[in-house]
Amino acid sequence: MTARPLIARQPNERLLSLIREAACSNAGLARRVNMCAAERGLDFRYDKTSVARWIRGQQPRGRAPDVVAEALGRKLGRPVTVDEIGMGSARQLTSSVGLHFAAGLAESVEQAAELWHSDVTRRESGEGPSAYASGGSHVAPAALVEPSRDWLITPADTEVARSSGPRVGGSDVAAVVATTAALVDLDRRWGAGHVRPVVVHYLDSVVAGLLGGSYGEAVGRELFGAAARLTELAGYMAVDTGLPGLAQRYYIQALRLAQAAGDRGFGGYVLAAGMSHLAAALGNPREVIQLARAAQEGTRGRVTPRAEALFLAAEARGHAQLGDRSACLRAASDATAALDRAGGTDEEPAWIAHFDAAYLADELAHCHRDLGQGREAQKRAAEALAGHPESRARRRAIGLLVLATGQLQDGELAQACHTATEAGTLVDGLRSGRGADYLAEFTARLEPHRNEAAVREFTALRRPRPE
Repeated sequence: MTARPLIARQPNERLLSLIREAACSNAGLARRVNMCAAERGLDFRYDKTSVARWIRGQQPRGRAPDVVAEALGRKLGRPVTVDEIGMGSARQLTSSVGLHFAAGLAESVEQAAELWHSDVTRRESGEGPSAYASGGSHVAPAALVEPSRDWLITPADTEVARSSGPRVGGSDVAAVVATTAALVDLDRRWGAGHVRPVVVHYLDSVVAGLLGGSYGEAVGRELFGAAARLTELAGYMAVDTGLPGLAQRYYIQALRLAQAAGDRGFGGYVLAAGMSHLAAALGNPREVIQLARAAQEGTRGRVTPRAEALFLAAEARGHAQLGDRSACLRAASDATAALDRAGGTDEEPAWIAHFDAAYLADELAHCHRDLGQGREAQKRAAEALAGHPESRARRRAIGLLVLATGQLQDGELAQACHTATEAGTLVDGLRSGRGADYLAEFTARLEPHRNEAAVREFTALRRPRPE
């Protein structure tokens, strides 16, 4: 099925009309906004380019819309509301928010912060997934691949230090890193449905403030790295809560923040573990391969064998979806060899230390499943389950369903239903869209066997009970 194209960027006609009515230039409005902000104790540094972006449809974060409305109101000599300038809470999250790999550092911070704040605003206003212009399955594969090209060719940021705003130190960065680690553990155990609101609020209320503070070069790089890691986690959680279009935005911003951190390796991880897997979930194998190969090319000689293994495994997934057995086998073999060369996890960055033999077996089980190789899928899924601890509840649930699919492909109907029942018990204890999707996909595979006793029993057990 072809992915639906993204909605085009919507210019802010209301704001443009008021700027013309006030006979104010873009530079003049920026100066007035900065002056009004200073009176409120805020340190805004907007310029004519910022105003041009607002007119094109981008929305400044936090208290900025109120200040813009006040600045225009003073020029016009009458009160102006945020709704009048097209920046009210009812504004749609259009394709202009978060889908651009920013060229400059200041723009990248503004875009990420705008995405975080827009996400929080829509949650607090009670809007559901339909509030996101790219919600559901409406992701354009090209919009995933294009930022990877920008990442490959964009020079590194030469300087990230800031001298204005509250002082940010190493302990602030350490707090973000520790918070992220705790949230990762909660997500793996209980699913993103329980945790995503916390992550989004933390990004908007804490991380955005830190990025707007003052810090030296070393602390700044670490801060951008921590922000990138948590933004990538928010992207994964958006996938797990049924919002792949929103995940796309988070992954792009995580990629740009990793660039500011000077962490080429983590940028590759965002491409291979985030964007490539998102493309796989949406059934776009060519984009899966492109993104995995971009990760390999952009990190060549700059990551550990463990990271190389993950990138190659992602490529293998794409070949499997295409039905190219020989290309899948080559990538899978290279991934296995790379992991064999890996050292201990103590020597690895935190973002890749979790990728062990169990995770690789999990990836290869998916490959065999997609190639219709039931016996091999079972073998790899069993290896993965033997290595995944109980704390990886979502991963174990998915592994069991891949195992069940392999059993079904190999003609073991009763055993497949038994395994899927065990998986369903785990899924019931999670708030995970991915787990529910895997269970629904397996159930759909049972349709040709619906009259068999094992399938009838499985269906009866999975049927919701009346309250």
